[in-house]
Amino acid sequence: MRFRPAKVLMALPAYNEQESLPELLERIGEAFADSRLDYEVVIVDDGSRDDTAKIATQMSRQMPIHLVRHTVNQGLGITIRDALREAADRAGERDIIVTMDADNTHPPGLINRMVQSVHEGCDCVIASRFQPGSRVVGVPVERYFLSYGARALFTLLFPTRGVRDYTSGYRAYRASVIRNGFDRYGDNFVGETGFSCMADILLKLRKMGCVFGESPLRLRYDQKGGDSKMQVFRTIWLTLKMLGRHRVKGL
Repeated sequence: MRFRPAKVLMALPAYNEQESLPELLERIGEAFADSRLDYEVVIVDDGSRDDTAKIATQMSRQMPIHLVRHTVNQGLGITIRDALREAADRAGERDIIVTMDADNTHPPGLINRMVQSVHEGCDCVIASRFQPGSRVVGVPVERYFLSYGARALFTLLFPTRGVRDYTSGYRAYRASVIRNGFDRYGDNFVGETGFSCMADILLKLRKMGCVFGESPLRLRYDQKGGDSKMQVFRTIWLTLKMLGRHRVKGL
């Protein structure tokens, strides 16, 4: 057939997510059953010491899952990089790549709306905590202030049309844009090792002239399984260093 529907490739970085992953994968399967979109889940297990990889393998009998494993833990940035590259390699020209956290805090029901925004002309759609209709439930106060502080700083230094939430990890990308990013920057397309990697990707897409949009996010931190892996003060420091490099070198 000359025309075919776009496929969605979920790129999930996972580290010790045995408590969250089963329910998240169930919710992803239900969301795609409701939307009738073709999909595949790419999970990169970052050297987990629990049953994360075993759960992904078991669930692959019920839904399309492609599992990649790091033998040792390498950090979120490298895991996101490998998940995006693997998804881009498996994607067609019209396909869409969605990243989200594997801790069950992001609602898969939002994927259909984000995909539609890509079809309507966006290159990157961010599930935003700062759009009308968004809601944040159960987030620790230090992370709440981190999000607002990051928004203020990025808006001041790198104002970007269509973007209010610069650090959200829940995004939908046109697959061709991700491929172009790797062609232009190589592995340095995701040059940060920690949680600042999401802002790093966005600033590089900004330099590439991408069109951004946002959808309101209902962040359910109360549904999170296990402890947070973010070190807040380290994340702040790494983000400030990353911003300095972008300002000085114009990456």
